[in-house]
Amino acid sequence: MQLQVTNSPFSQEQIELLNRLLPTLTPAQKFWLSGYLAAAESAAAVLDAEAPALLVGGGKPVSKEVTVLYGSQTGNAQKLAEKAGKALKERGFEAKVSSMLDFKPNELKKVETLLIVVSTHGEGDPPDNAVSFYEFLHSKRAPKLNHLRFSVLALGDTSYEHFCQTGKDFDKRLEELGGERFYPRVDCDVDYEEAAAKWLDGVLAELSKGANAEAAPVLSAVAAVPKAEPAVVYSRKNPFPAEVLENINLNGRGSNKETRHLELSLEGSGLKYEPGDALGIFPKNDPELVERIIQEMKWNPEETVTIDKDGEVRSLKEALTSHFEITVLTKALLQKLAPLSKNSELQALVAPGNEVKLKEYAKGRDLLDAFRDFGPWDAAPQQVISILRKMPPRLYSIASSLAAYPDEVHLTIGAVRYESHGRLRKGVCSTFCAERVQIGDTLPVFVQPNPNFKLPKDPSTPIIMIGPGTGVAPFRAFMQEREATGANGKSWLFFGDQHFMTDFLYQTEWLAWLKSGVLTKMDVAFSRDTEKKVYVQHRMLERSKELFGWLEDGAVVYVCGDKQHMARDVHQTLIEIIEKEGGMSREQAEAYLTEMQKQKRYQRDVY
Repeated sequence: MQLQVTNSPFSQEQIELLNRLLPTLTPAQKFWLSGYLAAAESAAAVLDAEAPALLVGGGKPVSKEVTVLYGSQTGNAQKLAEKAGKALKERGFEAKVSSMLDFKPNELKKVETLLIVVSTHGEGDPPDNAVSFYEFLHSKRAPKLNHLRFSVLALGDTSYEHFCQTGKDFDKRLEELGGERFYPRVDCDVDYEEAAAKWLDGVLAELSKGANAEAAPVLSAVAAVPKAEPAVVYSRKNPFPAEVLENINLNGRGSNKETRHLELSLEGSGLKYEPGDALGIFPKNDPELVERIIQEMKWNPEETVTIDKDGEVRSLKEALTSHFEITVLTKALLQKLAPLSKNSELQALVAPGNEVKLKEYAKGRDLLDAFRDFGPWDAAPQQVISILRKMPPRLYSIASSLAAYPDEVHLTIGAVRYESHGRLRKGVCSTFCAERVQIGDTLPVFVQPNPNFKLPKDPSTPIIMIGPGTGVAPFRAFMQEREATGANGKSWLFFGDQHFMTDFLYQTEWLAWLKSGVLTKMDVAFSRDTEKKVYVQHRMLERSKELFGWLEDGAVVYVCGDKQHMARDVHQTLIEIIEKEGGMSREQAEAYLTEMQKQKRYQRDVY
């Protein structure tokens, strides 16, 4: 039937549009559209846009405006904050999601409902884009927040001493300033999805108390609309089995290091990434270590154990190899192991007051050490499996550009090996890739977006890249991208390692980019080739005047690599250069660098 002005409530223009559209729709599309319109109409009736507030516990009116602030180093906290914002909007709230760096601290006085989603970086530090807000909140300039209701989601890693410390600090400080915690803080380990989902559900339930009870059917009506069967989506929860195309050692003969260059196929995955993003790999534990643990405990490697709450079972050997972390001892793990041992030394170690000794013991040791040191044990395999942490993925900066290598992803991985407590220790994923991954094998992978480490949108913007060792990986991706897209901005690389002859990673590529002009300048520092050790920050100081000129011209500075030493030294060197060449005081130089960070002109991918 053709729609007309006389037989419908539409205008002539609307009728012409509808008459062109409707004949092209399939029955399934028409059914979906009818359900969508019905649900939307119901939602509009329930979530009245003119209602100024919702009633929550005790009948207290609360603004429907919710501010969600995130502090994120690798992108996980940002992703969860954006998910929270979307869920709030679907329930009729006015959600504003922002990085802490982009949020004006003085606006906090106007916020009535605040959600904080923040990770902890390194040894209890705030992520880069949370530092200024963290410092403001802990300063004397922080306002009283008696009007504020808040909740905190903290991300962390229990293998670090100061687990979720930044989230704990925010939670405590907001309360000290007078804020009311309307939902308890939740602390998440590296396997954060389930705990984060429970926090969000709890927050939404608390905020929605007193809302119109008819809101629930609206969600059901929308959910009832039939959807097309989705294609397979690969993610952290469902990693893609990527075939290994290449696996070579980048270091020359005689080097103290082993740096692997991996090329993986993403064909058929649908996975996309941008330069600056990371790739997550779920590795396998060293089979020799697994065997030693099983022998030490006199277990049967083929005994069946349950590995998750859904009741999935695996052999003990497979569970310890592929599903659980066995190379890191934490305070929490030792406390859970203590009831399974009759050893008085372990009981004393985990007792209150011995935190320093416990930390000293755990450092550099693994599960095998604990089993050897604190027997006899009265522990069945299932009891131990139930208290182990799930195998966390390892993230590596991507060293390629999709524009240059469609359907591929490249990684630069330094093999970690060291002696500790009389035994050789190995990095789980790095030596897995170096020793046991062959061409043709597959690795379970997913893309981890990093919105805080991105090339400038304007291709003419100059960039300065500082990346010693494997920290050079994302800058290889930057150069490939700029070459493929024809970007005309200047680029300057500072690279360092131990020896020129054996450790100049991707040397031929950098020289080719220098020759073609894709790379404008390169300064290198090989610390073991000279009597006095020279590092990238020394090269920066040697070029301080020119480097400051690039900063004044709007250059974006990128730093990738070790957080505790290199990144800290580079940060101080930048301040020193700005102070000297800009004729500024120390405080002015620090403010200059902070402003660069706010403008996304100082970005770090440090670990």
